[in-house]
Order: sequence, then structure tokens, then C-alpha cells
Amino acid sequence: MPVVTTSGGMPVTEDPTPGTPAVPGQTRPRALHERGRLPWSLRLAVVVIYPVASLLFRLRYRHGDRLPRTGPVLLVANHVSVLDPLACARLVYDNGRVPHFLAKEAVFKGLAGAILRDAGQIPVARGSSEARGALAAAAADLEAGNVVVIYPEGSVTRDEDWWPMQARTGVARLALTTDAVVLPVAQWGPQRVHDYHSKKLHLRLRTPTDYAVGEPVDLTALREEVRAGRPLTPDLLREVTDTIMGRVRDLLADVRGETAPPGFAARPRRALPGDLPGSAA
Repeated sequence: MPVVTTSGGMPVTEDPTPGTPAVPGQTRPRALHERGRLPWSLRLAVVVIYPVASLLFRLRYRHGDRLPRTGPVLLVANHVSVLDPLACARLVYDNGRVPHFLAKEAVFKGLAGAILRDAGQIPVARGSSEARGALAAAAADLEAGNVVVIYPEGSVTRDEDWWPMQARTGVARLALTTDAVVLPVAQWGPQRVHDYHSKKLHLRLRTPTDYAVGEPVDLTALREEVRAGRPLTPDLLREVTDTIMGRVRDLLADVRGETAPPGFAARPRRALPGDLPGSAA
């Protein structure tokens, strides 16, 4: 991967382009066979998403090698645009894994729905019981050793400065009841292409888009307590959710070169368009 340096002096790896030689000492995208055998749906997704994401975004990764080569990973990211999954899919794929996203059930219709389901994506339906079913499906996916991507805010942040808003607690439930590596990730850039706040699409080629992958969140002690019988109370779930999202927020501050607010933006009282329901987010 080619390497560039930010104004703050931090080295980042850019997304690979055809014909670009490897830079000594840098991690190259892993070979296709290292991701395992891909079903037809994922091969189709790669053919479609890879070039589209390459045209829309000039992706720059910080510490992409922190994504484990094998084993279950719960990748937790902030949400700044409806285009986030396109760019985030590239982050995961370029670093050798296949992403499985939690997404609202409305997109799982017709041929597109069949492709998404075959590709291992996880639908989230309206209603608390259905949301719990989505969490169970995500937990099973993690137990199978896959990478599950979750946006705990449940929708694009409504904070006017794009800082994370208060997250739903489903992420804590997954983090505490599975053995997945909990990996905080900050993303910054897709909102320049599609601004959800103004509902405007700005079609620019190769818009700078940054991803920072943090160190895994160590939840060993709390997981042991839960396995020993500690109940998953609302207070515990909120504490763990805020801890994980605090790591995401701090990574975002580093990427932006700004000081993060001390807390999280409040969620609107009414349901948000495109919001993932219940505790699934």
C-alpha cells in the first residue's frame, strides 16, 4: 500500500491502486484466498462496490493492520453518512477480512435482499423482539468467527459538527456476551460526498476519507463477571456502550485534529429516518 503522511506527521496507508508497488515494511492487502472461499454474492459485491468506492473515496487507513487476520471481530464505528458502508467495507476487505453489516430490514427486498442475505449481511426489523433476533444473529455470526460491523448510533449522527450522538446499547450486549475482539474505528470523509444533514449529494471523485483503527477494548474482567452471573442491567450496558463509543470519539478527534466534546450529542426524541430499531444498533 502506498504511504502518505498527514499534516500532523502520522503515517497512513492509502487504498491500493492497480500497478502500485508495495512499500517496504507496509502491510499489503491480503490475497483473496486468505479471506476464504467467497460465495457468488460476495464476489458480485466486490465487483460492484470496489470500483465505486475507489472512484468516490481516496481511502487512507491508520493502523489497518490492527484488524485481526482471523477470529471474531466486532467492529464499532461512528456514523457520518449513508455511504459509510461502502467505504467501511473497503477498509475491512483491503485488510483481509469480509465485513458483515447490521442493516435495516427495508433494504433486504427482492434480488438485492437475496444478495445481501447470501453475503452474510444481517437484517434488523422493527420491534423490540425482532431487534433482539438481529442481535442473536449477530452473536451467532461472531461465534462463527466473522467480522460484524455495527454503527451503535443506529443512524447518521444529527450532531451539527458530526461528533457521535448517544449510542444504543446493543453493542455492549454483543461485546459482553461473545468472545469477539471489540475494535473501535473512526471514519471521516463520506459526509463530504453525501451530506445527510442538508440531504445533498456532492459527486466528487476521490474524496479524502480517513479511517483510524484503535486498539481493542479490553472487556475481559466484565465478561468474566457476566459469565459468573452478573446481570446485564441498563446501567452496565450504558457504561460499556459509552466506554466503547468514547474510544471511537477520541479516535475521531485524532483524525480530525480537533478536540472532541466531553460527552455525546443527545438523540432526537422522535424516531429518525433510517434508524435501526430497538437495541439492535
